Amino acid sequence: MAGLLRRWRRERLLRKPFPKEWEAILRANVPYMARLNDWEQRRLRELVRVFMAEKYFEGLGGLTMTDEIRVTIAAQACMLLLHRPDDDVYPGLTSVLVYPTAYVAHGKQIGPGGLVTEGATMRAGESWNHHTSWGSSVAGPVVLAWDAVRRGATDINDGENVVFHEFAHQLDGQSGGMEGAPQLEHRSSYIAWARVLGGEFERLRRAAAWGEPTLLNKYGATSPAEFFAVATEAYFERPMELRALHPELFAQLRGFYDG
Repeated sequence: MAGLLRRWRRERLLRKPFPKEWEAILRANVPYMARLNDWEQRRLRELVRVFMAEKYFEGLGGLTMTDEIRVTIAAQACMLLLHRPDDDVYPGLTSVLVYPTAYVAHGKQIGPGGLVTEGATMRAGESWNHHTSWGSSVAGPVVLAWDAVRRGATDINDGENVVFHEFAHQLDGQSGGMEGAPQLEHRSSYIAWARVLGGEFERLRRAAAWGEPTLLNKYGATSPAEFFAVATEAYFERPMELRALHPELFAQLRGFYDG
């Protein structure tokens, strides 16, 4: 019953024309749009409409929430869903919290060498996943810094995008936990996924430990979950280089994001 009601609401929503003000924001703030074909652009607008209608945005640290902020974030988050085989739009996510700039967060940090430190750190984004008392996992909010969002949206070739990163964590969490293994279409796919991403993760850890140059952000060496998020950034922003340097990793990500 809930699914039918959701479908009815979405169909009603998508019958309305896409707001001209939102289109202007997409063109100004999301240059990635230029890489999309006509079908992909139509699909992105539909996903943005759904995301905007179903997710709650809140400004923190004195930030006043605007349509510019909401549309810019929604569009980048929905880039990851363009060719996904279902119509889910981050079903467990209910809220997106946005600070004006990097913010202070308290918690544990695991370095590339496995060293654990605890304390306050400056962050540009977080994606929460909560474990319930009965052992399951549910999505928490995504937290973002608006200046980092704008920076990541503007430069689409540097391999770094905080929205891609944090929403990759949301996709990862749909499998029951953020462990670098999102929900794959076929159970048999997990064998190749674990072999390729596990091997590439260890390769990045060794490169980080030895100070070697890498295409992938070395923050991905901190954990399998961070590796998947960092690899997602590279897949969308530096696909040709990823394909050339990490062909098996590229193929696994293409299978996940593009079917």
